[in-house]
Amino acid sequence: MAEYTLKIRRYQPESGEGPFWEEFEVDLDPSLSVLDGILQAKDRDDGSLAVRCSCRAAICGSCGVKVNGQSTLACKTQIGHAHEAANRMASATASGPRTRESGREIAGDDERDRTGAEEAAPGHSALAGAEEVAPILVEPMGNMPVIKDLIVDMESTHWQKIRRVTPWLLPHGEPPEREYVVEPESMIDITQSMACIQCGACVSSCLSMEADPDFIGPAALAKAYRFVGDPRDAETVERLHDLAQDPHGIYDCTHCFSCIDACPKGVAPMDQIMRLRRKAGEEGIDDPNNGHNHVNAFVKMIEKKGTNDEALLIQESYAPGIKGKLKPSKGAIKGLVESLPTVLRAIKTGKARSLPKLIPGIHPKLPGGAQDEVKAIYKHAEEHREEFNIYITGTDDVEPEPDEPTAATLAEEAAAAAEREES
Repeated sequence: MAEYTLKIRRYQPESGEGPFWEEFEVDLDPSLSVLDGILQAKDRDDGSLAVRCSCRAAICGSCGVKVNGQSTLACKTQIGHAHEAANRMASATASGPRTRESGREIAGDDERDRTGAEEAAPGHSALAGAEEVAPILVEPMGNMPVIKDLIVDMESTHWQKIRRVTPWLLPHGEPPEREYVVEPESMIDITQSMACIQCGACVSSCLSMEADPDFIGPAALAKAYRFVGDPRDAETVERLHDLAQDPHGIYDCTHCFSCIDACPKGVAPMDQIMRLRRKAGEEGIDDPNNGHNHVNAFVKMIEKKGTNDEALLIQESYAPGIKGKLKPSKGAIKGLVESLPTVLRAIKTGKARSLPKLIPGIHPKLPGGAQDEVKAIYKHAEEHREEFNIYITGTDDVEPEPDEPTAATLAEEAAAAAEREES
């Protein structure tokens, strides 16, 4: 058994006061979960501590919380691992700026910590050299209203957005007498999205939803792909058109990868959003966000130059091609005008001070034969049409295997051996 300190963000609406932090001491085996610690604190110290939980086996998805700033399932997070993460966080922030003093009331959701760790951890600056007392931070999930303590209102955000994407099959024709039968191979593409347990961890961690609460969100869009990719569904184009035309739809994702980090079941919601975009592009569906044009412009630009010509990318995203520039639409003009503050910020910060970065089209190509290698990658991708998962976490310290000898090397070694024998 080991002793741990849980620093839990409390909110008791019946008291009329704002959120506050409270610490609880628990005794648990390191292999047990953070949820076990919360339930022990509830049982021994304060029965009013509110938490939602059910299966305790990472299946029901009801115990979603933020542990040390990371959205996760409390029942899946071992308390020993959470304590080690809290120690690392304390060590990293001990020499940094001082945080709020312990016990000070949090002024409300606007002041609530967005990154989850440094600012949300009162007293971290006093933890240098005292790793054994680093508390494990436990908060309610983000991007959803808090009902009480660790319980959030998933109905107003998560489930409302799930219903937005019509989460059921829409087949044509008369239904069969029994079930719809499909080949198992045709369902492989959607097995990843089918693994979702609706815990809301991806919604909690979504930075796009934090900036735009109307964003449909990673969970709902992953659920949308579950039906877009299902061969039994007959409304694929209509679904894609709906999600692409919505200004808060598939092109509102900013590729921050937070949802992939948070998902406890490997659903990788951002990957499903990218799949929806690709399918929408294959159907030639335009969107008010000019997301499809932006993707095409970026792909063509890298193929041609190997690097990003940002000035030209803006033009090609809103007014693609010569025709688009000679006769720009009202939406293109509006988009270009609205992008001016971004351009001015780039100039002000020094990102676009050089002439090649300011004038569209004169951005240099990659030097030497590097651009030929880029084109070879494009050719290979077009020939094989492979889908790559570009998300990589960490590195393995594996010794590289020695290169296998080529035929020329073997011939040289054989000739040298023959000369030695003759001599």
